[in-house]
Amino acid sequence: MPRKIRPMRAYDTIPHDNGHYRVLVDRIWPRGVSKEALELDEWLKVLAPSTELRKWFDHDPERWDEFRQRYFDELKDAQDHVSQMIEDAGKRTILLLYGAKDEDHNQAVALKEWIENHDAKWDS
Repeated sequence: MPRKIRPMRAYDTIPHDNGHYRVLVDRIWPRGVSKEALELDEWLKVLAPSTELRKWFDHDPERWDEFRQRYFDELKDAQDHVSQMIEDAGKRTILLLYGAKDEDHNQAVALKEWIENHDAKWDS
């Protein structure tokens, strides 16, 4: 059965139960959100796009396809971190938390796609 991964804005109401594994995938802490409110299991800055890529993309939907390809190239160096996150999450749904306003064009959406395309490698 495929693993459940769900991108979610850090500003939205986040489920706080043992059925979810909460991971912030931004390099920068979401402005105005307390650590207590997020109740993170992990903050994986290493899974966030590089600062250069983030600034280049600037959440421009016209750059989305190229952003995804560049980001996927960066993620090749983070496979061990993804594997560890998946192992730590166990059977829980992984919530990939992000601060961007655009819910369709952000690193969590791209990361979910990348993980799902590589998921067979991490299934146990």
